[in-house]
Amino acid sequence: QVQLDESGGGLVQAGGSLRLSCEAFARTFNSYVMAWFRQAPGKEREFVAHISSTGGTKYTDSVKGRFTISRDNAKNTVYLQMNSLKPEDTAVYYCAAGEFINYYSAWGQGTLVTVSS
Repeated sequence: QVQLDESGGGLVQAGGSLRLSCEAFARTFNSYVMAWFRQAPGKEREFVAHISSTGGTKYTDSVKGRFTISRDNAKNTVYLQMNSLKPEDTAVYYCAAGEFINYYSAWGQGTLVTVSS
């Protein structure tokens, strides 16, 4: 069973940057697909990005060119570097882990990102 602990959220002005971190407590972290999702106020949770065990990545269109997902298997940690932030990026960001893409069995508690205009 995987436990996930996110950090790095906060308040930032539009155009600024933040880096989210998600530490996984798992014996076989390097075998998991890791992903970030977000949920804005009044909206459903949506996919942001994932990174496979081999380092392949995918992003939702609205963050392409601005966000970068990466992983450090030695630290059991996945990151989300967010640049050129926009007010519409305001949301609670969740880290997720799974054995397969689009099949996530573990979720973090979420970290709030607020982007002011």
